[in-house]
Amino acid sequence: MRSRYTAFVLGEVGYLRQTWQADYRPGELAIEPRMRWLGLEILSYSEHGDRARVEFEARYLFDGRVDAIHENSDFVREAGRWLYTRGEQLAPRFEPWKPGRNEGCPCGSGGKFKRCCGID
Repeated sequence: MRSRYTAFVLGEVGYLRQTWQADYRPGELAIEPRMRWLGLEILSYSEHGDRARVEFEARYLFDGRVDAIHENSDFVREAGRWLYTRGEQLAPRFEPWKPGRNEGCPCGSGGKFKRCCGID
């Protein structure tokens, strides 16, 4: 799960496709280049033999607003590798919000939003 998140951050479409189980892999995959990922939180994890489920929330900044993807992701182990199959989208645990210019940046840098992620 963490490696797939990192692939989204880095725009590594090839890696995402390699870690997607073939029966579920989409024909095309586009990543929004203006999306800035702010962090990943694993909320729960369960493993049952060659199947696993990960609940996560990934925060991102897009068009000046902080939002999140909250999902239960299903994985299957094939030839010793965990592969993503599908995800059940859940409501984010917070309301999307737009940080003020002088607020702390939601990326966790410790700087003000206007001097960090608020720069377009």
